[in-house]
Amino acid sequence: MRNPNRNYTSLLLIFLITSCKSGRFENDGRTVFRYNESAGITSLDPAFARDQANIWAANQLFNGLVQLDDNLKVKPCIAKSWEISPDGLSYTFHLRNDVFFIADEAFTGNKERNVVANDFVYTLNRLLDDKLASPGAWVLKQVKKVNNSNSFIAPNDSTLIITLKAPFPPFLGLLSMKYCSVVPHEAVDKYGAEFRRHPVGTGPFKFGMWKEGVKLVMLRNDNYFESGAEGPLPYLDAIAVTFIVDKQSAFLEFIKGNLDFVSGIDVSYKDELLTKKGELRSKYSSKINLTKQPYLNTEYLGILIDTNYTAAAESPLRLKLVRQAINYGFDRVKMMRYLRNNIGIAGTAGFVPAGIPWFDQEKVDGYQYDPAKAMHLLGKAGFPGGKGLPPITLTTNASYLDLCKFIQSQLGEIGINLKIDVTPPATLREMIAQSKVSFFRGSWIADYPDAENYLSLFYSPNFCPAGPNYTHFSSSDFDKIYQESMHISNDSLRGLKYMQMDKILVEEAPTVVLYYDEVLRFSQKNISGLGSNPLNMLNLKHVKKTK
Repeated sequence: MRNPNRNYTSLLLIFLITSCKSGRFENDGRTVFRYNESAGITSLDPAFARDQANIWAANQLFNGLVQLDDNLKVKPCIAKSWEISPDGLSYTFHLRNDVFFIADEAFTGNKERNVVANDFVYTLNRLLDDKLASPGAWVLKQVKKVNNSNSFIAPNDSTLIITLKAPFPPFLGLLSMKYCSVVPHEAVDKYGAEFRRHPVGTGPFKFGMWKEGVKLVMLRNDNYFESGAEGPLPYLDAIAVTFIVDKQSAFLEFIKGNLDFVSGIDVSYKDELLTKKGELRSKYSSKINLTKQPYLNTEYLGILIDTNYTAAAESPLRLKLVRQAINYGFDRVKMMRYLRNNIGIAGTAGFVPAGIPWFDQEKVDGYQYDPAKAMHLLGKAGFPGGKGLPPITLTTNASYLDLCKFIQSQLGEIGINLKIDVTPPATLREMIAQSKVSFFRGSWIADYPDAENYLSLFYSPNFCPAGPNYTHFSSSDFDKIYQESMHISNDSLRGLKYMQMDKILVEEAPTVVLYYDEVLRFSQKNISGLGSNPLNMLNLKHVKKTK
C-alpha cells in the first residue's frame, strides 16, 4: 500500500542531503554514497544514455529486460526468462509481474504502476522514432520490420516477442544497454522534452533533485523488486553526485573523505597516487582501496589502407611490410611502465582486448618489440635502414602526445621518420570519418560485451562514414568468417571464429595496437559491495557504507 507520507519524507531527505545538515542525516544511520561527475550529465532519459556520465545515472534509475553481471554474463532483470528460436531470429521474453514504475503525477492517483510487456513495445519503438533522434537507435538495427512496423509484439502483459531480420548472437548483450531501459508512456507524454530531468523509472533508486552543474540526488526506491543476500535492495539510502569540473580538485575532495569513490586517474595526480608499477603508494594504501581489472577499451593507431583515397595512395603505409615493421618497431611494455604507470596491458595480442567473455586473447599472437625484425621487413619492402622511405605523419590529439613521441623516438632508431600532427579531438574525429588522414590515433570502447563489437570495425560493409570501419580494411576471408560467426549460437564455438578473424588482423596490420586499458577504482575503506566490471558500469544497488 502506498505510503501517504512518502513525498514528504523524500523532500526532507533531499533537504538534509543538500544542506549543511547532511552530517546529521548520516549520523542518524542513513547512508549517502557520494561521487563526482566532472564531465557533467546532460540527460536522465535512458534514450540519451550515450556517455559514461549519463549511463551511470540511468543505471540507478532504470531497468531493462536483461542485465550484465560483473563477469559480463547476461542475467535476468525485468525478464525472468527467455527463449531463442532455433533459427536465431525470434526472442521470447517472460516478464516478472512485481516490477513497478515509481509513484508519479503522470499516473492516476499519483500511484506506482505495474510494468507490462506493452511498456517495452512502447519503449523500443520510441527508441527508433526519428523524431526523438536517440543516439541509441542503432542498437535495434537488427530488428525486422513487418508492414513498416517494428517486430515488437506483446501477446499478453507478461510476454514480449522480438523478431530479428537476420541472426545476431550478441543481441541479448545489446538489450542490456541503458538505451533499452523501460519507460512509461504516461510520463513521456506528460513531461515531453522535460522527461530528461524528470525521470520515471523502475530502478533501485528514484529521482530526488537535480540542479544542473551543481548536484544530483537519487533516493532509495523502497519498492524495488530485486533482493540481495542480506535482504531487499538497495542497501544505501541515497546517492549524491557533484559536478566538480577540475579533476584534481575532485581528487582532493576524495582524499579528504568528502567523496566515496573515484573512477580512473588523471595525469595531474597519477604519480602522486601510484608507483611506476601501478600500485598504491604506501601513504595511501592504508586509507583507500584500489581495484584494477581489464577495461573493454583498445587504444590503437589506425591506418587507412584504401588506396582509392589520396591520403592512402600516397602513403608508404599502403605496404603491409611497412605496417608490420612499425608494429615491431617500438616497446609497448616500456611505454606502459614509464608513461602510464602500468595502467593498462601492453597491446601484444590482437585487436580484441582482454576482458571479453569467451575470448582467449592468449591464443592470438600479436607483435612484440623486435627492432631487428622491423629493419628486416623494411629492407624487404625496399627501404633498407629506412633509406628512401618517405616521412609518415601520425595525427593525434594533445592527450596522447607523450605516447606518440615515444613511438616517434623508437621508430627513428630503425630509420622510420615519423612526424606528429596534433589536432583537436573533434576535428580529428571528423577527418577520420571522412578518410582524410592515413595514420591516426584511435580507441574503441565496447558498447556490448562481445568480440563482434570490435571485429565489426573491419567488416567491409561497415566502411566509414556509414559505419565504423575507419581503416577501410577489406578481406574476403575475414568477411566470410564474420558472416559464419553470426550463425553460431554457441559462445565458445563462435569465439573460435572470432580468433580466426583477429589473427587475420594481426597479419594484415591495418592497426597498431598500443594497449588494452584497465578500469581503476578508488574507494574509501568504509565502502563495500562496489565491485568492478570490464565495461566500467557503476552498479550501486549492492553497495554498503559503514561509519
